[in-house]
Amino acid sequence: MTQRRAIVTEDAPAAIGPYSQAIYDERTGLLFCSGQIGLDPASGQLVAGGVVEEFRRAMRNVEGVLQAAGLGLGDVMRVTLYLADMADFVSVNQAYAPFFAEPFPARATVQAAGLPRGARVEVEVTAVRR
Repeated sequence: MTQRRAIVTEDAPAAIGPYSQAIYDERTGLLFCSGQIGLDPASGQLVAGGVVEEFRRAMRNVEGVLQAAGLGLGDVMRVTLYLADMADFVSVNQAYAPFFAEPFPARATVQAAGLPRGARVEVEVTAVRR
């Protein structure tokens, strides 16, 4: 019996390499989502409008992956934000707040030297089925 399975959805950009959109571990109930950038799943293009719009699209992509696994944002335990420029922290933080309710997930935010497709932000989450 397999203990882990790939999560695949058209509600987020398809994986473009040897990785899954997410992996669900049936033993622990943990879901590990690959990083999402602000790509529109239909067009495959980075959304226009700057870092906040990219972040919002990335979060909708994350939501799509979570929903495909039968989970939601309320099941997210940890978030990692990767920013191309830490000067975007305040604006991304303001856009972040409406996506989650208290108690907020644990979070790390780091500046990355470069993100795929020239993105300004990437979002990675870990969630758990309760």
